[in-house]
Amino acid sequence: MSNSIFRKKTIKKILDDCASGFSDAEHSGGSHLKKELNVKDLTLMGIAAIVGAGIFSTIGLAAFDGGPGVTILFVLTAVTCGFSALCYAEFASRIPVAGSAYTYAYASFGELIAWIIGWDLLMEYAIGNIAVAVSWSTYFVNLMEGFHIHIPAYLTMDYYSAFTAHSQVADFTKSHNLAGITDTIRQGALAWNTAPGFGGFRLIANIPALAIVIGITYLVYIGIRETKRATNGMVILKVAIVIAVIAIGFFYVTPANWHPFLPNGFSGVMKGVSGVFFAYIGFDAISTTAEECREPQRDLPRGMIYSLIICTVLYILIALVLTGMVSYKNLKVGDPLAYVFNQVHLPIISYVISFSAVIATASVLLIFQLGQPRIWMSMSRDGLLPKIFSRIHPKYHTPSFATIVTGFVVGVPALFLNLTIVTDLTSIGTLFAFVLVCGGVLLLPKEAAKAGRFKLPYINSKWIVPIGFICFSIFFRKDLVDMFSGKGSKDDLPFFLFIILSTVLTVVCFIKNLSLIPVLGLLSCFYLMTELGYTNWLRFLIWLVVGLVIYITYGYKHSVLGKGESPAC
Repeated sequence: MSNSIFRKKTIKKILDDCASGFSDAEHSGGSHLKKELNVKDLTLMGIAAIVGAGIFSTIGLAAFDGGPGVTILFVLTAVTCGFSALCYAEFASRIPVAGSAYTYAYASFGELIAWIIGWDLLMEYAIGNIAVAVSWSTYFVNLMEGFHIHIPAYLTMDYYSAFTAHSQVADFTKSHNLAGITDTIRQGALAWNTAPGFGGFRLIANIPALAIVIGITYLVYIGIRETKRATNGMVILKVAIVIAVIAIGFFYVTPANWHPFLPNGFSGVMKGVSGVFFAYIGFDAISTTAEECREPQRDLPRGMIYSLIICTVLYILIALVLTGMVSYKNLKVGDPLAYVFNQVHLPIISYVISFSAVIATASVLLIFQLGQPRIWMSMSRDGLLPKIFSRIHPKYHTPSFATIVTGFVVGVPALFLNLTIVTDLTSIGTLFAFVLVCGGVLLLPKEAAKAGRFKLPYINSKWIVPIGFICFSIFFRKDLVDMFSGKGSKDDLPFFLFIILSTVLTVVCFIKNLSLIPVLGLLSCFYLMTELGYTNWLRFLIWLVVGLVIYITYGYKHSVLGKGESPAC
């Protein structure tokens, strides 16, 4: 028995456990996960997870801050995600089991870090899906309005938003500032005033958001084959619509709108990090389906990389169309794609985009509702969560209990909450996972390439990273001088941590000749984390502390590895 909180599982042990069954809870009745997925399915799942609410909403604010130069940010973010995707691919080829970054961390860093990353992924998937469900509800309600089907306002939003809007209308009216009442505030006040209730209480809830979560959870529950078919259909439809939108939009581009290309400088472009990165989140989720792939060591890496390349091309083209059709100054709207086509008097295209957004956000919800139960399942197999979470349904061959819990965890908050911080929290959680995966690859033992299996190419970082560090120091010299002269603020603390990390890694690269790709992935992801601000770091740390309390009180005591049922590394 190992008492160390950093006890590891060897890759051999993980693969042996996968072959023989992890627990009585998982394999009671001889139930196993079905192997249904090939490289085409995985690529489409990756696109399904990536192309969603981000491209239909957050790209507008990113373009407003960065101007046409936001295309540079899409390229930088794609490169950053590409480094991480290659590291995920290396892990997926060596450890083709469910669990994604959680399982990878268990093999490279040990149990405590594995728990932290598993807890982090649960936050990322759950909070992200709450946001997607709420976003889907907004698009769905707007689409129904286009068909002259009116859903009462009090059934389409959360209680707090309606109450706040009601109070704001009263304040604006009292101060005779009716111009301050926006359409959003007016809609919220309408929900409050028309909602049934008694006394001071109003019955207000986001019913469409709950409905889509229930529908998607049921689809994920009844089988991977049904999920695959639904995903493939939705992806083909939404990609066709996106390509059509790009093609039509280019006919209405005014090149003068692309000047100036960087109206707010590089700093303006970087303000959109959260929104643009949110638009890329998802390719990593397909790694949770490793045990349902026919050839995981070959197909998982290909699926992740193919989906990332396809989505990057689409994103760059969409960003060019948006900023070319109207001035970037007008793109601070919640539905930028629909907005630009309304501006060029093509409302029919706007309706088509609303329909596409409904499909796109539903497919994102589908993939993350598929991925989260498999992380619960993997943590349960290792004893860090109760055994019931790894139960496999005897008929549908899915993690049944974990899927139902995921439905409740996402559906109930989506019914009542309005989370304005969701994008940032989801982004910082994902970037943290990417940092650990890239760092974990550096700890893996060297292994020769094998036929039919992905192998991360080795590039010596001995001189490249030090030279890059010097160039970085010159480029950010003003920020560094301000920081060390005491002129900085607490918001500079994440950047200070990045300087420490990059300095240490530069020295280690020079001494140990580390592989370049995971080093660049680690550094670039950590840098993007620094752009998310001190407040989001604080919220993220609070979430991790809550997770540590749960690990200490339950996970550490019930760990299969700690009990000696599985040998430590």
